[in-house]
Amino acid sequence: MTTHSFDERFERRLLYTHSLVRTIRVLGEYRGKEELYAQQIPQALETLRQTAVIQSTESSNRIEGVTAPQQRIRDLVAEKTTPRDRSEQEIAGYRDVLATIHANHASMDLSANLVLQLHRDLFRYTAEGGGVWKNVSNTITEKHANGSERIRFEPVAPHLVEPAMRDLHVHFSALRERETIDPLLLIPAYVLDFLCIHPFRDGNGRMARLLTLLLLYQAGYAVGRYISLEKLVEESKETYYDTLKQCSAGWHEGDHTLLPWTEYLLGVVVAAYRAFEERVGSLTTARGAKTQTVLDTIGAFAGDFSTSEIQERCPNVSLDLIRRILQEQKKLGAVEPLGRGPQARWRRVRPAE
Repeated sequence: MTTHSFDERFERRLLYTHSLVRTIRVLGEYRGKEELYAQQIPQALETLRQTAVIQSTESSNRIEGVTAPQQRIRDLVAEKTTPRDRSEQEIAGYRDVLATIHANHASMDLSANLVLQLHRDLFRYTAEGGGVWKNVSNTITEKHANGSERIRFEPVAPHLVEPAMRDLHVHFSALRERETIDPLLLIPAYVLDFLCIHPFRDGNGRMARLLTLLLLYQAGYAVGRYISLEKLVEESKETYYDTLKQCSAGWHEGDHTLLPWTEYLLGVVVAAYRAFEERVGSLTTARGAKTQTVLDTIGAFAGDFSTSEIQERCPNVSLDLIRRILQEQKKLGAVEPLGRGPQARWRRVRPAE
C-alpha cells in the first residue's frame, strides 16, 4: 500500500516553526473579521464574489495551458453562451464545479466517490468525459530550455490508485474528526497526497485547487468566495511547483517533508485575506461603497470594457453614476474611451484613483 502523509510520523514531517504557528494565529483572526464584513457590507461583497469566480475559472485553467479570450470566459461563467471548443468545454466544467462548491460546501462529504463526481462534472462537456481513475501511468516530467526532459515525479501506478485514494480519505477523515490537529495543517497534507497520487489522466491540478477551496470552506475559511485563490497560485506558480517538487521527494517511502508546501499554501490563504481586507477597507471609505465598487470592477478587467459590462457586475449602481465615474477617471488619466457615444468601449490606462 502506498504510504501517505497521514500516519504516526505526520508531526515529524511537518516540523512546526514559529512562523507557521504565527500564520495559523493570523488566519484565525482574519476568519473572525471575514464574518463581520459579510454582515456589514453584503452588497459590496457580491461584486468581489462575481470577480473572484471569473478570475478563479480563468487562472486555474490557464495554469494548465487551457485558455480562451476573456470576454468568452466572462460569457461562459455567466452562462450566456455555450462552449465551442475543447478549452471552453473545460472552462465551463470548472465553472460548474466551482459553483457547486460555493453553494453546497457545507453538505459535501469528502470521500473518494465525491472526488470522482467532481471530476466527472469538471469534464462533463468534453467528449471523453471524466469521473474515472486513470488507467495509464502519468509520469510528471520537467522540460528544459534545450528540449530535453527528465522525470520529476512518478505518481502512484494506475492499479494502486483506488486503494490509495480510499486510504487517503480514511486517514484524513479520522484525523479531522479527532480534532487534535488544526485543519490548516491537515489540508495542505491532503492536497500534497492527492497530487502525489495523481489519480486522473487529466485535471489533477485543477481538482487539487478545487478541493483546497472546499476544505478551506469546511474549516471555516471562506475567503476563496471573494478573492481568487487560483489567481494567487498562478501569480506564484514557480514557488508552487518548487515546493511541490521539494515535498514530493521521498513521498513513496514516507520520508518526505510537509513544511515548505504547508507554508506555501497557507501563505496563499494569508495573501487572499490581506487582499480581501484591503478591498473591503476601500469599499467602506468616505468616497462611498458604490463608487469604490465601480472602481474595483474597472480594475478587474484585463482588456477593454463597456459601461453595460460594468453595470452587469454592479447591479446596484445606476448607469448615470457609472458614466460619471468613468468621466472622472478619464480626467485623471486612469481610463480612456476607444470610441464615442454611449456604446463606446473603454480601456484602463493605469490603476484607478
